[in-house]
Amino acid sequence: MKRLFYNIKASITRRKSKTEETLGKYLLRNALKISTAESCTGGLISSRLTDVSGSSAYIRMNFVTYSNDAKMKILNVSEETLLKYGAVSQECAYEMAQGLQQLTGSDIVLCTTGIAGPTGDENKPIGLIYVAVGYKDKIEVREFNLSPHYNRKNMKFMFSEYALKMVLDIIRMPHCDI
Repeated sequence: MKRLFYNIKASITRRKSKTEETLGKYLLRNALKISTAESCTGGLISSRLTDVSGSSAYIRMNFVTYSNDAKMKILNVSEETLLKYGAVSQECAYEMAQGLQQLTGSDIVLCTTGIAGPTGDENKPIGLIYVAVGYKDKIEVREFNLSPHYNRKNMKFMFSEYALKMVLDIIRMPHCDI
C-alpha cells in the first residue's frame, strides 16, 4: 500500500511540476548559464531543462557520469575519494561540482549522485541522494533521503525535482545579489 501511495504522489508531482520552467525563466532573465553532471538521475535533469523552449540560451554543457570512470575522466573526481567514501557521498558530489565548474565555466553547476534502487544497504539506502550546486564560487552539497517505496522511475523524477528546487533555493537567496 505504501508503494502505491508514494508512486501516486510522484505521478501527481510530475504532472503539476513547473520547476524546470521557473528555473529556465530565472536563468534567461538573469543571463545565467547552467551545466549538469548526473549519476543517479541518468540525464533526467538535462532532459527536463531542455524540455523548456529557449533552453539553448542558458544550458552550457550536460553530462551523464554514471560510472566511476566517467566521474574521474570527465569531472576529475579523485580515485581516492571514490575508494574512501564511494560514489554516493557528499565528498564525491562536491568533487563532481568542482570538476564541472572547471570544465564548463558555467555560472551554475548541478550534480547528482545517489541510490535509486532496487538495491541499497544500511549505510547507503535506496532513496539517498547527494545534490551539489555550485554558484558564485561556492559549492553547497545537500543530502536528501526519499522513501524507498518509490519505484525506480519515480525515484529518479523525485531526485530531479529536489535537485532543481535546490538550485532555485540557492540562486534566489537574498544574499546572492540577483
